[in-house]
Amino acid sequence: MKKGKLLNADISAVISRLGHTDMLTIADAGLPIPRNTPRIDLALTQGEPGFMQVVEVVTQEMQVEAAILAEEVKQHNPELHRKILTHLETLQQQQGNTISVSYLSHENFKQYTTESRAVIRSGECSPFANIILCAGVTF
Repeated sequence: MKKGKLLNADISAVISRLGHTDMLTIADAGLPIPRNTPRIDLALTQGEPGFMQVVEVVTQEMQVEAAILAEEVKQHNPELHRKILTHLETLQQQQGNTISVSYLSHENFKQYTTESRAVIRSGECSPFANIILCAGVTF
């Protein structure tokens, strides 16, 4: 049995196959998932599991060098935006690297998810609670 916190076999498998700059999306319950992109559906009910809970567990296992958010999160979900940025700052310190953060319009964000190796769907039901994480290297 794994020692780490990440027990979901599908998420663990996707992370283990990520190469440098590969992308993984963590989404709220409403983000449309491209037909040809693998879906890992964790949603149980509204709010469970929460977006930040999923982000925190995934980033304990994944080396992150960049993050992409929808521009609209700043205005329509400022508290979540603050939590994401705080988490990424902490993650930078833990990983010993800089994590760049960029923004796209929500429409462009949805199109960009087609490049993700998978989309992990949380039960989050707050606006624009989505992130694309870009894999880094540990060496």
